Amino acid sequence: MINVFVLHNGRLSQIHIESREDLENTLPVWVDLTDPNEEEREWVKGIYGVTLPGEDEVKDIEASARYYEADNGDLHLRTDFLIDDDDDDEPARTVTVAFILAREILFSVHTVDLPVFRLVRMRARSRPGSIADYKDVLMDLYATDAEYSADALEGIYQNLEDVSRAVLQKDFSDQDAAVALNAIAQEEDLNGRIRRNMMDTRRAVSFLMRGRLLNAEQFEEARQILRDIESLDGHTSFLFDKINFLMDATVGFININQNKIIKIFSVASVAFLPPTLIASIYGMNFKVWFPELEWSLGYPFALGLMVVSAITPFWYFKRRGWLK
Repeated sequence: MINVFVLHNGRLSQIHIESREDLENTLPVWVDLTDPNEEEREWVKGIYGVTLPGEDEVKDIEASARYYEADNGDLHLRTDFLIDDDDDDEPARTVTVAFILAREILFSVHTVDLPVFRLVRMRARSRPGSIADYKDVLMDLYATDAEYSADALEGIYQNLEDVSRAVLQKDFSDQDAAVALNAIAQEEDLNGRIRRNMMDTRRAVSFLMRGRLLNAEQFEEARQILRDIESLDGHTSFLFDKINFLMDATVGFININQNKIIKIFSVASVAFLPPTLIASIYGMNFKVWFPELEWSLGYPFALGLMVVSAITPFWYFKRRGWLK
């Protein structure tokens, strides 16, 4: 799918593209391609002389492949963007986007539509004068990505607060612990993805600043983006500490519950040792003198002695508070 945007008084206006002729008759500032087919790739190559990278090239993590200037002067960037939709059944993930800056047009290639891209399009339509050229579109995408990551971090804060209340409740069962561990693992994964995403955005913005590709206003916006990312790094570090604390607390409660079960078995084994000893003594087959053997009440006496010897340890343990 090809989404083409033209610039009118600082507003992005989308042009509906159905054929190659529609694309040829526009002067776009941003050509956004979502999972383009071969025909659409040929349109872009034939009209603008830009060769779009394949999916394997987009995912290449080598620094030399992520940020470079081609022989013809086209600038290529590979940047990760976060997807954390509450309505999405899939877990949070990052999608790599290939940017090409050529012919004063921003070309972007990605496999799925991204929330950051939708937000930029919506804002550009409602804020006249916010975008002057194709580089402004790119900087707006990076700035919005930082805001989107900040919103995702706020969601992690709220979810961890819910987990904290569950972990610190009076009755915390093993089933509750399993639910808490699953929630903590998901938030840890999302927090790690946000940190990685911000690191990648920092690298891309720094590359643009070092290459002197931005004007004074765009350069200052890039510096502000880097400051925002630096502040988010502190939040992710705090969240990692909180996640580790909740993980340790949850595992600790699981160990306590397991120790309670083991304590019950330990007490039971200790309590039944005296009855076992008594039964073993009277079960010996040695020819010795046992006065209880000739006693008519010997059997009830032995049973009663075993019951008393079993009850006595339980009473002692309970008095000492060891059964709580």
